[in-house]
Amino acid sequence: MRLSYPANIKIVKVPCSGKVDVLYILKAFEGGADGVFVAGCMEGDCHYLTGNLRARKRVDYAKRILDETGIGGDRLEMYNMSAAQGTRFVEVAEEMCTRIRNLGPSPAGSAPVPEPAAQEPAGGGTTQAASSHKEPQP
Repeated sequence: MRLSYPANIKIVKVPCSGKVDVLYILKAFEGGADGVFVAGCMEGDCHYLTGNLRARKRVDYAKRILDETGIGGDRLEMYNMSAAQGTRFVEVAEEMCTRIRNLGPSPAGSAPVPEPAAQEPAGGGTTQAASSHKEPQP
């Protein structure tokens, strides 16, 4: 069984969540994302030892910047999950989409117009997920 997540999620794969820089997160908002979540491996189980801990610190710092600029730190979140937790990834994606939908469009600007094949569901915004995992497995 193939798991599906909301169509308005754009996945940006990185080898480790520790490679997600604050600048990348802020650029996502500048580029029109209404929300961003970073999916990293479980704490204490990082292949690169402390990458997920660095990612957590960077996400927390970016949240403070988003609060200070009026965009809102609640538009950004970090989740820890293993690559085998495909169902959890889908739950997190849906949770973030609901959160962003309730917050409304980002004050940073509107999202770019999606291509016809990538139409977003009604009432959706764009949520970007930086994932250090492979695609969710059934």
